[in-house]
Amino acid sequence: MTRSFEGKTIVVSGAAGGVGRAAVALFIESGARVCATDISPAVADLERDAPGDIVAVAADVTKAADVENIFATAEQRLGPVDVLVSNAGFIISKSVHDTSEDEWDRVMNANAKSFFLMSRRALPSMLARGNGSIVATGSISSVVGLPEQAAYCAAKGALLQLVRQMAVDYASHGIRVNAVGAGSINTPFLTRYLEGLDDPAAGEAAIKSAHPIGRWAEPREIADAILYLAGPNASFVTGHILMADGGCSAR
Repeated sequence: MTRSFEGKTIVVSGAAGGVGRAAVALFIESGARVCATDISPAVADLERDAPGDIVAVAADVTKAADVENIFATAEQRLGPVDVLVSNAGFIISKSVHDTSEDEWDRVMNANAKSFFLMSRRALPSMLARGNGSIVATGSISSVVGLPEQAAYCAAKGALLQLVRQMAVDYASHGIRVNAVGAGSINTPFLTRYLEGLDDPAAGEAAIKSAHPIGRWAEPREIADAILYLAGPNASFVTGHILMADGGCSAR
């Protein structure tokens, strides 16, 4: 692991587990200082594991006041934010006719509104300094329709379009905006999704068979893609969704 983020300050949401936790670990290995945030109080464990390099903030990134607290804490304790990784998300497995208004709002807020709020708070400092990188965790559901994912497909599709729009707005200011189109990942997020199905075992088999590579991803594999897009090796990449999906969307 090279020290390509030496001296950089990174904010990672959805950091308590899965992809977010893996990304935090990789950024630390790469020399960064990380503000790790999650709605779960378990995010505090990360700061205890690496005091000084990680600042943990338990927060709800669908609320503007909480987002303000995240960035104010990061800036005070770590310095101006160079990279935002918007990784928070939530899924409900339902078709449109079964989805309540509250469920729709919860999924849209967790996946799309959170990205808007986090980006809106990160951008002024990046604009003032003339550089920055924003990476969102998208999905196969950003680009194709999947059964019983009405709100989730809509939310991840909205996220991708905002990535593209922001890339156009901010490229001339030295700010890149990209997304990782993640396939199914071996995380508690996937476990909760499977548990919500009528037949979890059949769901697991179907998910794995939908990926030509024949399996789902490990969190580190998606985190690697996030770090690539966030870092200097992707300096000419913006407005892009990197499909780290085991070939699923290539079908």
